[in-house]
Amino acid sequence: MARGSARRARVPGSGVPGSRVGGRGAQGPRLGPEARVPARAEYRLPGAHPRAPGAWLPSGARTRPARLAGVGVAGEGAESPGPTGSCLVPEARPSPAVAPARGAGPPDARRPLPAAWQHPFLNVFRHFRVDEWKRSAKQGDVAVVTDKTLKGAVYRIRGSVSAANYIQLPKNSTQSLGLTGRYLYVLFRPLPNKHFVIHLDVSTEDNQVIRVSFSNLFKEFKSTATRLQFPFVLEARTPQRDLVGLVPHGARWTFLQLDLQDILLVYLNRRYGHLKSVRLCASLLVRNLYTSDLCFEPAISGAPWAKLPITPMPREMAFPVPKGESWHDRYVHVRFPGDSLKVPSKLIEKSGSPPEAVLLGPGPHPLPCPVASSKPVQFSVSPVVQTPSPTASSQAPLAPRPFPEVSLSQERSEASNADGPGFHSLEPWARVKASDVHTAAAGTHVLTHESTEVPVALEDAGSCKRFLPDPILRLKGVIGFGGHSTRQALWTPDGTAVVYPCHAVIVVLLVDTGEQRFFLGHTDKVSALALDGSGSLLASAQARTPSVIRLWDFQTGRCLCVFQSPVHVVCSLSFSDSGSLLCGVGKDRHGRTMVVAWGTGQVGLRGEVVVLAKAHTDFDVQAFRVTFFDETRMASCGQGSVRLWRLRGGALRSCPVDLGEHHVLQFTDLAFKQAQDGCPKPSAAMLFVCSRSGHILEIDCHCMVVRHARRLLPTQTLGGLHPQKQTFSTGPGIAISSLSLSPAVCAVGSADGYLRLWPLDFSSVLLEAEHEGPVSSVCVSPDGLRVLSATSSGHLGFLDTPSRVYHMLARSHTAPVLALATEQRRGQLATVSQDRTVRIWDLATLQQLYDFTSLEEAPCTVTFHPTRPIFFCGFSSGAVRSFSLEAAEVLVEHTCHQGAITGLTATPDGRLLFSSCSRGSLAQYNCADPQWHVLRVAENMVWPDAPASPSTLAVSRDGRLLAFVGPSRHTVTVMGSASLDELLRVDVGTLDLASGRLDSAMAVCFGPAALGHLLVSTSSNRVVVLDAASGRIIRELPGVHPEPCSSLMLSEDTRFLLMAAGRAVKVWDYTTQASPGPQVYIGHSEPVQAVTFSPDQQQVLSAGDAVFLWDILATTESNQSFPGPSPACEAGLGTGQLEDAASRASELPRQQVPKPSQAPPPRQGICARPPEGGDGTSDTKSSGAPRTTCPASHKAFTPARASRGPHSAKGTSLPPASSEWLRLKAVVGYSGNGRANMVWRPDTGFFAYTCGRLVVVEDLHSGAQQHWPGHPAEISTLALSHSAQVLASASGHSSTTDHCQIRVWDVSGGLCQHLISHHSTTVLALAFSPDDRLLVTLGDHDGRTLALWGTATYDLVSSTRLPEPVHGVAFNPWDAGELTCVGQGTVTFWLLQQCGADISLQVHREQVPETVGAGELTSLCYGAPPLLYCGTSSGQVCVWDTRAGRCFLSWEADDGGIGLLLCSSSRLVSGSSTGRLRLWAVGPVSELRCKGSGASSVFMERELVLDGAVVSASFDDSVDMGVVGTRAGTLWFISWAEGTSTRLISGHRSKVNEVVFGPGESHCATCGEDGSVRVWALASMELVIQFQVLNQSCLCLAWSPRCCGRPEQQRLAAGYGDGSLRIFSVSRTAMELKMRPHPVALTTVTFSTDGQTVLSGDKDGLVAVSHSRTGTTFRVLSDHQGAPISTICVTRKECEDLGVEGTDLWLAASGDQRVSVWASDWLQNRCELVDWLSFPMPATTETQGHLPPSLAAFCPWDGALLMYVGPGVDKEVIIYDLSQKQVVEKIPLPFFAMSLSLSPETRLLALGFAECMLRLVDCATGTAQDFAGHNNAVHLCRFTPSARLLFTAACNEILVWEVSGR
Repeated sequence: MARGSARRARVPGSGVPGSRVGGRGAQGPRLGPEARVPARAEYRLPGAHPRAPGAWLPSGARTRPARLAGVGVAGEGAESPGPTGSCLVPEARPSPAVAPARGAGPPDARRPLPAAWQHPFLNVFRHFRVDEWKRSAKQGDVAVVTDKTLKGAVYRIRGSVSAANYIQLPKNSTQSLGLTGRYLYVLFRPLPNKHFVIHLDVSTEDNQVIRVSFSNLFKEFKSTATRLQFPFVLEARTPQRDLVGLVPHGARWTFLQLDLQDILLVYLNRRYGHLKSVRLCASLLVRNLYTSDLCFEPAISGAPWAKLPITPMPREMAFPVPKGESWHDRYVHVRFPGDSLKVPSKLIEKSGSPPEAVLLGPGPHPLPCPVASSKPVQFSVSPVVQTPSPTASSQAPLAPRPFPEVSLSQERSEASNADGPGFHSLEPWARVKASDVHTAAAGTHVLTHESTEVPVALEDAGSCKRFLPDPILRLKGVIGFGGHSTRQALWTPDGTAVVYPCHAVIVVLLVDTGEQRFFLGHTDKVSALALDGSGSLLASAQARTPSVIRLWDFQTGRCLCVFQSPVHVVCSLSFSDSGSLLCGVGKDRHGRTMVVAWGTGQVGLRGEVVVLAKAHTDFDVQAFRVTFFDETRMASCGQGSVRLWRLRGGALRSCPVDLGEHHVLQFTDLAFKQAQDGCPKPSAAMLFVCSRSGHILEIDCHCMVVRHARRLLPTQTLGGLHPQKQTFSTGPGIAISSLSLSPAVCAVGSADGYLRLWPLDFSSVLLEAEHEGPVSSVCVSPDGLRVLSATSSGHLGFLDTPSRVYHMLARSHTAPVLALATEQRRGQLATVSQDRTVRIWDLATLQQLYDFTSLEEAPCTVTFHPTRPIFFCGFSSGAVRSFSLEAAEVLVEHTCHQGAITGLTATPDGRLLFSSCSRGSLAQYNCADPQWHVLRVAENMVWPDAPASPSTLAVSRDGRLLAFVGPSRHTVTVMGSASLDELLRVDVGTLDLASGRLDSAMAVCFGPAALGHLLVSTSSNRVVVLDAASGRIIRELPGVHPEPCSSLMLSEDTRFLLMAAGRAVKVWDYTTQASPGPQVYIGHSEPVQAVTFSPDQQQVLSAGDAVFLWDILATTESNQSFPGPSPACEAGLGTGQLEDAASRASELPRQQVPKPSQAPPPRQGICARPPEGGDGTSDTKSSGAPRTTCPASHKAFTPARASRGPHSAKGTSLPPASSEWLRLKAVVGYSGNGRANMVWRPDTGFFAYTCGRLVVVEDLHSGAQQHWPGHPAEISTLALSHSAQVLASASGHSSTTDHCQIRVWDVSGGLCQHLISHHSTTVLALAFSPDDRLLVTLGDHDGRTLALWGTATYDLVSSTRLPEPVHGVAFNPWDAGELTCVGQGTVTFWLLQQCGADISLQVHREQVPETVGAGELTSLCYGAPPLLYCGTSSGQVCVWDTRAGRCFLSWEADDGGIGLLLCSSSRLVSGSSTGRLRLWAVGPVSELRCKGSGASSVFMERELVLDGAVVSASFDDSVDMGVVGTRAGTLWFISWAEGTSTRLISGHRSKVNEVVFGPGESHCATCGEDGSVRVWALASMELVIQFQVLNQSCLCLAWSPRCCGRPEQQRLAAGYGDGSLRIFSVSRTAMELKMRPHPVALTTVTFSTDGQTVLSGDKDGLVAVSHSRTGTTFRVLSDHQGAPISTICVTRKECEDLGVEGTDLWLAASGDQRVSVWASDWLQNRCELVDWLSFPMPATTETQGHLPPSLAAFCPWDGALLMYVGPGVDKEVIIYDLSQKQVVEKIPLPFFAMSLSLSPETRLLALGFAECMLRLVDCATGTAQDFAGHNNAVHLCRFTPSARLLFTAACNEILVWEVSGR
């Protein structure tokens, strides 16, 4: 079955061993076998080097558009002809090889002809007499000034508010300009350091008005059904960029050319009608506006250029250029959209359907905004204006690279057009050097389509934050060849590379190095290829009907144009030698053969492809070639015909060749031969054609007769292949599929698998080579020394004639690949395919090593043995076989299944193998046995109809769990892998109740064992992350793809999640909870069946139609253990977490305790001898050990994602302590992501813990708090001295400091006495020596630094760099000179030796015995002398004898990692990652240390289950009572005597979304992402009531007002992520009502002033008005639809002074910077709009990449005022007067505000910022004070109704401030 041997070509008559003569006298041609395993060569592409923004473009790199225009009269305003100063439009000189200009061709049949007065151009300002202001309007500061550059009058528009200073044409909005010109030319100059806006109202053919806006105010592209908003980005060509968006100094006059037709068609799929109106807003200078149907070249003007194939600029429109200077050095040209984005004019002429495919040409940004440059550069859709630096100079042109690299990027997430069908915007980037200005910036963008209609638009970048790098994958190599056919394979003109298709990808392969590069953009299989004679143009056609043809710049890989062919399926393409003519052949929609000739000569000059001629023929055409001697002549062959063609007079005509008796042959290929004398005349040309009957005809093209006919027969006489005619009675010939000619030889490929080389007289066979399948294509290299051959079985190679060696280039499956698997040790890849083969590949070279073929049954699944050179394969017959990679044979076969194998997987240790079949059975095998016997077969376990997939079965990373879909499609089952005991069954059909249908599971995948995640993809296009232990939903990735995801794979470091979704590969940032959306990668033409990571985690493999190998551009950390949940995922990572932790705390302990096992003593170490290479002392300098990965300890400190420092901008004002307006009163919360960050001394009552950057000292009796600030980052750990007089605190790494801070506090006074720093990374642990003379500090797993400090002066005594990560450190309580560290598999004992003032460390390491099990030591504590207890990440506790240095006992203490150990003499407390706190009786352990002891066991006394992983604990000396902290942010008081746990400190587990207050101000309520609503007593901040909703996030909250019924009937309205709204009764502690007024997540909710109505807003911009008693929604407002509602504010006000009626005045603010003000009387069902405010978008934000919210509120001290903060031009608070309808005041801010609150009593304004800062503004005096203390963005601030307190929230921490009397 296995094949894999090397073969050589054979030369007839040579002395090469194994060869035989094949000419005359031979018994028939026999071929030497092909080379099966050619020499391996790695395919490596160097990194891409895109041009940096603002860099100078190389001179000479730009190209000019080729444009011709028809003769027309001068438009209005044009100068009359004369001897000088005349303006002439050049006469069109059409040529068959030149594309006509857009304006020169016949007009659109459906579009009315423009009026004659608008030809050839129209001066808009002169025609509408702007200077008289009768037909136009001006507003604000508009004046006529003289510009020195243009030496003439221009209009200056300036002002601080763009909307109030403008010029508008026409004067009234009811009028229309009626300008039909396709191009609008705007001649303007932006004013420095200002913003400008240009609004265009464009009418479509169906009279729909579209507002198109351009501005440097805009940050991103936005699109709706009636609005297009393009950012106009201006960049300065200086090393340092100015403020983004503002116009830089030195801005030049700009020639803005807008193609209105393409803008509407590309972005909205609408047809352009006319230009309705124009508004030019401040701040800019404008000279004029022009419209025209001609595309002018601004740098060229006047009659001298009339003979060029371009349209020069009319004199009237031209900018003056001094003599000797360049136009591009003085002015800027912007053409939008770029030529590469334009829609082919032929497609526009078609009625009713959009273009088939549109090229979104190269651009530096993935989203549209106009690009301006000093050079005529055409980018896609992003104008970036570049201004030169005074010191910049032009660079010389860069030499083009001989083999530039092109890499695939990703498809963007789906967006939908409001007026058209959905689409996908795909953006593959081609990265090349800056020698080509079109591709240097970014590359090519490709639009793919799923149907014949292709509406075009781009995704709004503001909708999702992409993770970096972007792209994160780059295509490195492909395994595959062909797809549509195997006849397309070409040599490059220099003979160094081969071009061939691999389904939808075009591959260029360097034959000497094996390097690949790719042409990406086709969305279906490539059906034809053609390369011109110079190697500059490549043409390709795809098979989808109707066919799309792409023209590529072959050297750079850039797609020059895309056009639709009139031929529905193109089967052949042929270039003329010069590349100016392209011919294609195929079938039209009626099935008739069509030949089309295109002119391509102007494509490289920004011209278009034009159809020169097309012809239908009733004759069959199998091959078509353009002659090399005359570009107007061609030849074709097919069934019974050979025809010669000629292009003349715009028509294609053909005449047949007289074939005589050969007219019945089926011809397959043809090639031209030049005459021997080298004469290029047609009369000297000869044509060779071949046929399926083995005939080769030599035809005289001049006489059109057959000169010679030869035939290839299976057996021949001594005469061999006679030159004379053959008769048909001699038997069937050998079918010839292809032939190729060089000046000396003819290469013939035949169906018998032979490649033969003949002299041109066919006297004898020169060389022959045998292939495994029929040869489908041959091609002789230009030098004639190499012959390329392809077979129908998917092989591609070449025969090197001088060396007579055949080289294999590529092998391929001939059918889709079903599954793949990788092997780590040998670097091999296994694939199975529908072609019934299993193939083994070398991952380094992508060359095939073995193939196994089965004719009777098809392979379905495959997997490698983790440790042995064996792979397993499952077959359609139900058989499972193992194959040896060394012997290439079957080892064992099992047939325990009755149906086709659907799943196959092995445990990571290789001990067990599992298989499933289509009839639902599950089998378990023992792979430790050489015969791998079947252990169990369970029927009806797996979903019977599950498709074969690599994700059908999943084994956890630790090998303990097995998951699969079954027994039904709606359930997922988790089993123990060894016992097959069912541990969990999750009903997936109940996961999405809102869908109205049962969901089914498609694929499963495990996350790291430490996380306990199980990923399930469902049929509703979701991926759900479950807790593998409880089945609880942790997170969800909704709408991952329109099609279900069939394959999942998570990287080992859990950074990236791979999905196979349709024909795309998606990559998700798995570590981010609020996922920014995936990166999507295209290239496959068929659905992707499997995705996986390479063994080294550096690459990604995807399999479908072919196998793609992608490089991961981000660094990955392979082979690492997971350190615990990331901050973003902490809301539900503990495997044992439940919603009601209080009920779990009282659970009874387990009755059965794991019995400890006595471990044999490990090999004794020598304590006196230092480790190898050392002298026993440790240097204080860093050892420079390599960086290692993080450990598996769940207690590893994971600091929250903090923002910038609180004072990172100018304008902050920190008040002196004596005059502060705020005083921190209380902190609600505990940092559960720290470790050992809580201390308690029962004898003194001292109790301290951390919350963010604060040390909180609390009196447990009174609840009073002290707050010790000062740390610049979140505090990671605490340590209290044994005297309880000193507290040490350490923080994590901060961006403001180089080293982490360690603060030493005086406990009695609460003052910081010492500030020390040494660690460059987070301090993981602190510990005082028993005599308090030393302090040891331990760096985290990146720093790995151990430091000793003397507590007298806190100077650094000693420091050492650890060789491996250490997780814990402790001093020996009986000996102050000894300390111990635990880490990855070792226990390190340190002996402190003091010599004078110097201290050295004597080190001794002991390895953990194998019997303890695999895992890391994560915690330690000392017990009775000389015992040391250590906890492991696998749940073991091992006991060490410190005197002997040996481990003598271990037992399984938990099934999660042991993160905490505390011990008294006879009792041990253990805390684990599962939340279990256990008390162990360890008194007999001391006796076990002595041999022959009778002590038998350790037993567990008590067990408590808390709400999260245990991270800190402090107990009294007897361990009877203590305080324990959990990762959930809760501090518990533990009493072992009573077996109880009591909450001491409890905050929200995740982000706090709202704080509201009761009318009496006795209570407050909070809600959070954890789904809880908590009611607190305001005086003590104790938790009173908690309402919990499972698996939902509570996003907004409101408290009913005082006037709502009786005072005791207080209610809360809470909005949730599923669109539901719940009403809770505070007095009855129950839910009263649940309603669902929204289909999506709520964002804000509030009561009306009478409490009878609830107003709610959602993320889609809808505002619902509902009855609070009945739950009926009686009004929905959609005015803000499209942007999330961020605020709804209600106040009681009589609205008569505003001109409306109502009792309530309320507002709604949305994320698109709009605020609506309404007056309502809900009892009368009256609601009327009072005002509508729109604020401009900023050019950039400083809020860490996301847009700050838009917030608004009524002013409590003046009901007519409204305050607004949000993203805008400036960072400020805007005060708007509703009665005056204008802005009355602006308050500047240092940052963009994230939260806003107004004091009801005093004129105070509170603002929170993302920079962890809170600002209080006195609106009466204008003064402000800033306050620090938060560890994250202050996203919430709320004054109490009395204004005595201010609540602020950052993430899950709440700070309560007391407002001083003012």
